[in-house]
Amino acid sequence: QLQLVESGGGLVQPGGSLRLSCASSTLTVNPYAIGWFRQAPGKERERVSCISRSGLSTNYTDSVKGRFAISRDNAGNTVHLRMNNLKPEDTGVYYCAAVEQSVRRLWCAAWNDYDYWGRGTQVTVSS
Repeated sequence: QLQLVESGGGLVQPGGSLRLSCASSTLTVNPYAIGWFRQAPGKERERVSCISRSGLSTNYTDSVKGRFAISRDNAGNTVHLRMNNLKPEDTGVYYCAAVEQSVRRLWCAAWNDYDYWGRGTQVTVSS
């Protein structure tokens, strides 16, 4: 079973940058499309970005376009989310999630379509 682990979160000032990573400790992530989600206290889980298994297709929510970049290193079994020009409203717990693209015929979907989830990493943007 695929087990995902997020890393790279932390406390950063507005305008700063972080690079989140999502790695599998068990199986290869190659067959899986990956999504990054975030959840702030009292708010619903929001999809931030997603990437197809090949890495050729990506998608971003409007609020992060031009600031965040998703990428994957299939050889390294890792997916990254580079976050620049961070804002206080980016604060939340960030989760990566996986769906087997060829089986489910999905590469970017709603949160309840993803089959595997990490435990999350906290991102706090504050001065």
